[in-house]
Amino acid sequence: MAEFIVSLDFYKQVYEDSIKRFTLPSYQQKYSPLPIKALETASLNPDRSPIVITADKKAVGFFVLYADDFVNKHTDNPNALLLMDLSVNYSEQGKGFAEKGLWQLKPFMRGNFSECNEVVLGVNHKNFKAQKLYEKVGFIDTGRKIMGENGEILILSLSLT
Repeated sequence: MAEFIVSLDFYKQVYEDSIKRFTLPSYQQKYSPLPIKALETASLNPDRSPIVITADKKAVGFFVLYADDFVNKHTDNPNALLLMDLSVNYSEQGKGFAEKGLWQLKPFMRGNFSECNEVVLGVNHKNFKAQKLYEKVGFIDTGRKIMGENGEILILSLSLT
């Protein structure tokens, strides 16, 4: 398999067509919306930053960084951001793009959100594949739990210090 240069980038208009063509099976949409829906929601709030995971400059994944009050449900840290709505286009899954993109998170955060010292996220307690991915790239289970639409959510944290 060819080796791709994977990086993170703020959402730009150039990614719109790719984002609109993302597909996810229904069982994955239980945990994360299609990027186009997450993008619409994020565009209504200036404290939410849509981020694209690119492979050779092509959009293959997507997530949103929240800096609004929703973060407070997940952590007491005023300098934390919340990572939500992570997905990889179904046709691009299994190629390591989510993992490679998340390995880029620390340098991306340091370069663009210097005041932030922690990234938190919530993962469904039944979504073992996602839990394993997050732990592999350095997120740790905080022991906090909240209830979500599909059951218990585990709160994970990535220290940026």
